[in-house]
Amino acid sequence: MSTSRSTTSAPPVRPPEPAIRGRIGPDADHGFYPVAHRYHLYLSLSCPGCLRIAVTHALLGLDDRISRTLLPPVPDGPGAGYAALRAPYEATAHGYRGAARAPVLADRWTGRVVSNHTPDILRDLCLRFGGAGGPDLYPAAAEREIRELDLLCERDIGAAAQRAGQAGGDDASRAAALDTLLGALGALEERLATGPHLVGDALTAADVHLWVTLVQLDTVHRWHLDAEAVHRIAAHPRLWAFARRLLANPAFARQLRLDEIERRHHHDCRGLEAAGAAVQIIDWTATDDLLASPARQRRPR
Repeated sequence: MSTSRSTTSAPPVRPPEPAIRGRIGPDADHGFYPVAHRYHLYLSLSCPGCLRIAVTHALLGLDDRISRTLLPPVPDGPGAGYAALRAPYEATAHGYRGAARAPVLADRWTGRVVSNHTPDILRDLCLRFGGAGGPDLYPAAAEREIRELDLLCERDIGAAAQRAGQAGGDDASRAAALDTLLGALGALEERLATGPHLVGDALTAADVHLWVTLVQLDTVHRWHLDAEAVHRIAAHPRLWAFARRLLANPAFARQLRLDEIERRHHHDCRGLEAAGAAVQIIDWTATDDLLASPARQRRPR
């Protein structure tokens, strides 16, 4: 097993900054309401939450209504925040001293942060700016099901994979986390046996979340798992065929910055590199020749 990364210099655990959770209402009776060119997104595509928002923004075709700024893959401001976001945060909360973190949906009229809460931003983009022939990513009849799948992706895949990679010599903890992870992947594999999407017959926000979760699983989490675990994760053919199929969609592929994910991972990670690092599950650079070059970047090393 390679031990190219040290475990002796882990950064201190910081308490999470409080979320700013303004919402965009349906009309002018609300402080924030849907108007073209009023709002601006600040995103770092190395961050999974930002990547979900970027893919959603692209699927909805919002370039001409909501502008965006792409931030560096590694925060460059105090407290693991971004220097470019200090002004919006300070305009929102006088004397703000927390980390100016992404994602941010900002109000260009006032210079304030509307929200830095990924689920709220996603819903407001879809519910207030969707339509006009774009996909209905949050169909009302599937709202509860999408929320349950969001939790499964966050807790039973992402968090479980992280626990499995950080367990060190604690075999019982590692095995329990891996069982949770494999159980979730198995459940999703079964769902995909009935159709190409997780909910109903069309693409929804649940598909976007799963795709980003699989990107993280293969490009980040597997680096801290043993080879046997990665082979077991890879043994879900429908899931990884799903990932490849969505990768062929420009709205997904053009947001994928493999070098930036690698930089953020190497900057933040202090864990041991394990044998699973050598077992790539799919080739995330294998996109259609018509796609723009950012989707064709080398995989992390």
